[in-house]
Amino acid sequence: MMAPSSGNLDIDVTARPGDSLGRLIFGDLDFPCALGRAGLVTGKREGDGGTPIGLFPLRDLRYRPDRLSAPASALPTRQIAADDGWCDAPDDPAYNRPVHLPYPASAEAMWRDDHLYDLVVVLGHNDDPPQPSAGSAIFFHLANEKNGVLQPTEGCVALRLADMLQVLARCTSQTRMRIDRL
Repeated sequence: MMAPSSGNLDIDVTARPGDSLGRLIFGDLDFPCALGRAGLVTGKREGDGGTPIGLFPLRDLRYRPDRLSAPASALPTRQIAADDGWCDAPDDPAYNRPVHLPYPASAEAMWRDDHLYDLVVVLGHNDDPPQPSAGSAIFFHLANEKNGVLQPTEGCVALRLADMLQVLARCTSQTRMRIDRL
């Protein structure tokens, strides 16, 4: 288990082993959050469905300008464009990096029909530098909810829109996300 947060700069995300539903605590904010379908994992691998355990910087905030205005946040912020993608091909030189679509290797579209990436924060997981197959596109984004129940992600951390807006309003360029098991 990781050491407790070092103050109010860190967002703490915790869950029991194997659970795809966790808690996100940031100062006095406390929200349920969706996690990867495989729960929290050490040794993250591409496609394993797990949310990686660790301490990750928040790189930047991206938003869909056709659906939302830029939210209040001190994070570096940019608009998502219709041709934005994220490379998830482990053997490609752009692995775990933003790309423009169409892209010759496998890449996830950031401009989605659903609302998951209407607000998305890029987490600093496997990006300095990226290691092939160690996991890509680990984001903090909006949750998919069915009948009031948060649905598992592919390995990200996700919140309801109202909860996400409260968290983003308190984030700074120094904020980190600490993910660990209970």
